[in-house]
Amino acid sequence: MPSDAAEPSPPAAGFFAELPLLATERDTFEPDGWRPAPGDWALAVTDIVDSTGAIARGLHKTVNFVAAMGIAGLRNLCAPVRIPFLFGGDGAVVLVPPACIERARIELARARGQAARDFGLTLRAGLVPVDTLRRFGCDVLVGRFEPTPGNSFGVFLGGGVGVLEAAVRGHGNAELGRLAAIPESLDDGEPVNLEGLSCRWDTLHSTRGTMLTMIVRGRAGLREVYADILRLAGPDDQARPVSLNTLRARWPPKGFMLEARARRRKGSLLAWTARVLAETLLARIVLARGKPIGGFDPERYRREIVTNTDFCRHDETLCFVIDCPLAAVDPIRKYMAEKALSDGIRYGIHLSDTALMTCLVTSPADSLHVHFVDGGGGGYTSASRSLKGVQP
Repeated sequence: MPSDAAEPSPPAAGFFAELPLLATERDTFEPDGWRPAPGDWALAVTDIVDSTGAIARGLHKTVNFVAAMGIAGLRNLCAPVRIPFLFGGDGAVVLVPPACIERARIELARARGQAARDFGLTLRAGLVPVDTLRRFGCDVLVGRFEPTPGNSFGVFLGGGVGVLEAAVRGHGNAELGRLAAIPESLDDGEPVNLEGLSCRWDTLHSTRGTMLTMIVRGRAGLREVYADILRLAGPDDQARPVSLNTLRARWPPKGFMLEARARRRKGSLLAWTARVLAETLLARIVLARGKPIGGFDPERYRREIVTNTDFCRHDETLCFVIDCPLAAVDPIRKYMAEKALSDGIRYGIHLSDTALMTCLVTSPADSLHVHFVDGGGGGYTSASRSLKGVQP
């Protein structure tokens, strides 16, 4: 929903803005849409420590919000240059241009500090130039998944994301971990610029049976797996976790205190809470009326949200959330068990009645807004936990 995000500037030319468009999730499996990242750009990753424990304490929405903080902060820092980013439920991946690398280190240090001070979560963060990753024997290939004009997500191949994540978590290459480390001293206590980041929509409820969150990992065959899962779950448009039937705006929104804490910029939390409540009440009224006001058309905005949701693909990993008929769950489990035996694919599945959505809104009037979806009750975190076990 609308926030106090700054008016958008015309997109600047650059590596990501010039990539071929991948308009659908299936297009991300086409090899012609990928390009090597420039060596002087830098890859950043974030990860929340013990997200499983935080979710068990009822902080799932907070985990998703903090995971999106790195994306919002770096995107605002690099604007108007378009940059690729990927949401993973309890962490994020972002590629930043060379002119922003040093400031990005500071912004990530601030995000780590803010996550601890305002939300009680420990955020890992690391950043390293792409050329450095190539010296460690991996690569970073980037695709531009853009479901609607101007609303881009990044998808990544080449192994660089996984290698950097492992190093930052402390169980990968120790030297790379040192090179990617972001000193605590860079956190000066200033808040991250999180303009546009919000979570004002109500919990998304399945209309077909269950929200199925899946993580699939394998060296080959991901295109086939994704196509077959959607075939078993039903038509693509009906399998989307966000639909006009599931979008509900309540007031006050459940996440209003997350937004108030994130946006207060050292000001009074009470004053910022009042401001967020006033803004969300106005937005609720405008959405309920359903009639255009100024340049904002609430009905068009709702329709755009359905398509402007993320799709997570990096290296040998594929992650997605679908609204799945209950009758399709067992066939999907059987199919994945067979693929695990025949192709060595690993997978994790989590089922929930609901899904959560976190929004990054640049300008709703100009149709510039993207939305991150995670399955309810742990979603990606739970699916990832089961992925670590021995598969059938």
